[in-house]
Amino acid sequence: MNKTKLLRRVSELGFAMQEFRLFLDTHPGDADAQELFNTYKKKYEAVKDEYEKQFGPLTLNGYNSDEWLKDPWPWDNADN
Repeated sequence: MNKTKLLRRVSELGFAMQEFRLFLDTHPGDADAQELFNTYKKKYEAVKDEYEKQFGPLTLNGYNSDEWLKDPWPWDNADN
């Protein structure tokens, strides 16, 4: 999957998780909703991990959170 498709999938799954969280706030005993939330969470984590392995971190504490330390720094560009 390319970068745009992966990022879109991360966004879609994150949205679904957020919706289930809101629903579970008002329906804490709904086992079916909890199961669906857990399913979407696993999918989200898998797609997020795939994205981060290929393209770098999505969040400060992401998979490759030290990626920014790699050279060159923007001001090291010889074109400046």
